[in-house]
Amino acid sequence: MSRPFSPRSSSAPGSFIRVNGKIRAREVRVIGLDGKQVGILSLGNALTMARQHGVDLVEIAATATPPVCRLVDFGKFRYEQAKKDKESKKHQHANKVKEVQLSAKIDPHDLGVKVSHAIDFLCDDMKVKVALRFRGREMAHTEFGFQVVQKFLAEVAPYGHPDFEPKLVGRSIHVMVSPLPRNKRAKNPRLSGEPPAEPSGNTVQKPPPPPKLASAKVVQPSTPLESTPAPSPKSSGFTNNPFAQLDLQSA
Repeated sequence: MSRPFSPRSSSAPGSFIRVNGKIRAREVRVIGLDGKQVGILSLGNALTMARQHGVDLVEIAATATPPVCRLVDFGKFRYEQAKKDKESKKHQHANKVKEVQLSAKIDPHDLGVKVSHAIDFLCDDMKVKVALRFRGREMAHTEFGFQVVQKFLAEVAPYGHPDFEPKLVGRSIHVMVSPLPRNKRAKNPRLSGEPPAEPSGNTVQKPPPPPKLASAKVVQPSTPLESTPAPSPKSSGFTNNPFAQLDLQSA
């Protein structure tokens, strides 16, 4: 019973690579191990040559007539393909375009923020489309808009160059900025230098110690203090003893 639909694996062109016995062509153009072309051989002879060298016969150009096959280890071939795909993905975002919108009455601080965003895009190998739109009566003085755009281009000059001069289209000024090559482009200021470390707010600064005062001298009295007399051994503990003056010997 035939399949009504093609399998999913074969839907994407180039997603399936034929190796050795899976190659369907009768004749193939063979490329040797050294990268040089061997010639057009029958499929059987090409497979025999691959077995003699201990490698695989990999179809690398199925649409050619006849198909082009290469003598190579299939594991090594897959590694090389994965490496090429990874390198191509690195440059894939170079075709991306980011848009930055300006105005004729933009604040200097807001313009600095827009410039910093554009620098980040250019350092990531992305193009920047600058658009400045006039609103209402601003069309009567378009020179102010061109001044803003020229100031913007001067700020991003170390990182990118305009593809054409700014031009007025309708009520907007448009210009495209492309990134400079990496060897001629300045480094991103956000990544090149670290900001100075600021003191943390949790640390409490101790106040300086107060100055030492001169020690006060103790003034000794001129006359020595009279010492209190010791109590008589015969005296009792009462202060108003009525028998204190009584002469016991005369009795």
